[in-house]
Parts: sequence; C-alpha cells; structure tokens
Amino acid sequence: MLGNLSNTIMYVLLFISLYFEVFIMITYIEHRPTIKKENKRALEKPKKYPTVAIIVPCWNEETTLSKTIHSLLNLDYPKDKLEIIVVDDGSTDNTWEVLQKFKQTNQVKIFQKENGGKYTALNFALQQSTSDLVGCLDADSYVDKDALKHIIQYFDEKTVMAVTPSVKIYKPETILQMIQSVEYGWGIFIRKILSYLGALYVTPGPFSLFRRSVFKEIGEYRHAHNTEDLELALRMQAHSMKIVNAHNAVVYTVAPRTLKKLYKQRLRWTFGFIKNVIDYKFIFGRKQYGNLGIFILPMASVSIISGVYIIGTALYNLLQSAFHTIQKISTVGINTNFEGRFSFDIFSINTEFIALASGVAFIGTFIIVLVSRKMAEGKLSFGMDLVYFLTLYTFIAPLWLIKALYNALFSVKTSWR
Repeated sequence: MLGNLSNTIMYVLLFISLYFEVFIMITYIEHRPTIKKENKRALEKPKKYPTVAIIVPCWNEETTLSKTIHSLLNLDYPKDKLEIIVVDDGSTDNTWEVLQKFKQTNQVKIFQKENGGKYTALNFALQQSTSDLVGCLDADSYVDKDALKHIIQYFDEKTVMAVTPSVKIYKPETILQMIQSVEYGWGIFIRKILSYLGALYVTPGPFSLFRRSVFKEIGEYRHAHNTEDLELALRMQAHSMKIVNAHNAVVYTVAPRTLKKLYKQRLRWTFGFIKNVIDYKFIFGRKQYGNLGIFILPMASVSIISGVYIIGTALYNLLQSAFHTIQKISTVGINTNFEGRFSFDIFSINTEFIALASGVAFIGTFIIVLVSRKMAEGKLSFGMDLVYFLTLYTFIAPLWLIKALYNALFSVKTSWR
C-alpha cells in the first residue's frame, strides 16, 4: 500500500517536472527572435538618460564596499545623471572608515544610521533623492560598466515599472562557487523566461531598478522575512505593475566560499520565499495575476516539496540497497569468483516508468543548463563546473530546503548571516 502511494507521488512529481521543462523550452523557442532583437538593441545608444539614484546599503562590508562603489563610479553613464547613496546601517567593523575616502566625491553621498536592517537603510536612502529611477546594489556586488545603459532602455516602454539584471558569480574559484556559477546561469535563463511570461517574483538586490512612482504608489521596502526584494516584487505583481528582465545588464556578486555560509544564505532565501508566498497566497489560482498566479508560483512552491521528497526517496532507496548488500555479505560472504570480465545485457536496463521519466527529466535539466550557459556566457561549453553542479547540487540543496520548511512550519526565525 505504502509502496503504491510512494510510486503515485513520484509519478505526479516527475510529470510536473517534465511539464515545466517542456513549457520553459517552448517559451524560450517562441521568444528567440525577441531575444535577438534585444541583443541588437543593447548595442545601440540610449535615446535618453533619466536621472538615477543607486542605493548601497551596507552592514560590515569593509572588504568589498570600496570595489562596489568604484564599479558604480565607472559606469558608462552621464555623471550629472547618476548619484550613489551609501548607507552604513550601524556597522561594527571598519565600513564607515572605508567610506571616508569617498567623502569628497561629488557623485557619492554617505550616511550612517543605527542598525535597523537592510530595508530601513533602503527606505532612509529613498528620502535623500528625487531621481527618476531608483536602484539598489548590494555591497558585495560589482556592476559591468554598460549595465545601467542596458537597463534604462527598457524604461522607454512606459508600462515597465522595474527592470532586473543578470547576476553572475564573481571569479568562482572553489568547487562550491563553481556550482553556484552554473546555478546563477540557470537563474539568468529562467528569469528571462519569467519576464516574457509576466511572472517575475524577485527583484534581486544586485542592481534592480524601479521607477520612483512605484514607492509612491505601493509604499516603501518592508522587512519581509529578510527577503525584501522578493516581497516588493510580489507586491508589485499584486498591483499589476510590469517587471521585465535585461539579460544583457550584467552584475557580479561574491559567492559564499563555504558550505556553512551558503547554507545560511539559501536558508534565508528559501524561508523568505515560503513566508512571502504565504503572505501573498491570494495570488494563487487567480486569473487576474496571469501566469504568476496560475502556474509559476504554484510550480515554484511544489518544487521545494518535490525536491525534498525525490531526494529523500532516492537516499532511502540507496541506504536500503546498501543495507541489503551488507546483509547478504554477512550471510554468504564475498563472492571472489570474479573473472574480471564486463558484460552488458540490454535486457538488464531498468525500463520502469519512474526510471525512464527520471532519465528524461535529467536530460531536460542538462539541456536547459546548456541553453542557460549560452545565454549567460554567449557560448555553449561543458566544463568541470557543470559536472560539479549535476552531481553535487542535488545532494546539498535539500539541506536548506528541509530546514526552511521546518522553520516555516514551526515559526523559527532565520538570521541574515
């Protein structure tokens, strides 16, 4: 009975995964001509340059902050149209001392306040400017010099209220960072597809830009379970505000180097997603919210549960198989009659539906990863980072997925770092 139920659940989850992969690829193929047009447009000079304020909230960012500000100062954008507002949110390291060297830089305004959280620093900075567009850049991220030019072109369409960039990992070195590099490439691809579907539900901290009217109409940043960028995007979607993606606008972010830091970061992200989705549950299943309500949010929610279930089932089967092997060896001993020959029998291939569907789903994931790499890097390539991602990510992701579900169910708060 339990075996049949487990198989049924697995059938459903695999079907959903395959359906999503096919849906994403079809959407990509349909919009390839549009992507080419956007690539061509990115090479053109912007028609106009609106005034822009970039907010850099920081807390204990002494090691990366200077480089972040310099990357903004090096943007290919009229100096008189760009201002940089840096807010030290009660740092306890040398962040404020680092900021002093920018004190005489005309484009940079520096402020210091008591620690209140990232959203309070963002809201404080919003009051210090009257620019047409407002953006945010995390203090451990660096922008490509053409990123802002690419983003503002999307604001030529009056209905566009926010634009998100493509976020890449800055100089990945460790195996863990290489895994994240592939994952971020996947994110670049998915975010572009969601843009075409009108279903972007995150405006990432690294360099998303908004019309100032957004904050006047729906309010400022909120605490939002330490994921204010996700909550703001959902709030915009709830008010039918259009969010699009500029895949040519590149921002680099420093990836966690250790599993502990990665775990804490992803736990916060996943927990924040779950809690914000609960807060905005009225979007689910409502046609007025388009693809976001009917398809994307339900699919994203199911993916967390399915990820935990599928990996949990796989590990259980692996342990069960290992236990039976050990039990067999302890009973009959190790068979030493091995002639060193390898034989392959095509009839020994597992042709059960679950095995075949899992294989197809893996191939689909592999294809999407390659396509995402083409979009992110401009070329198809297969390196060790892809091998690490396909073999290791599946085993580490459940660590924060399970904990995030637990924290959400039992109202356990997550820390920022």
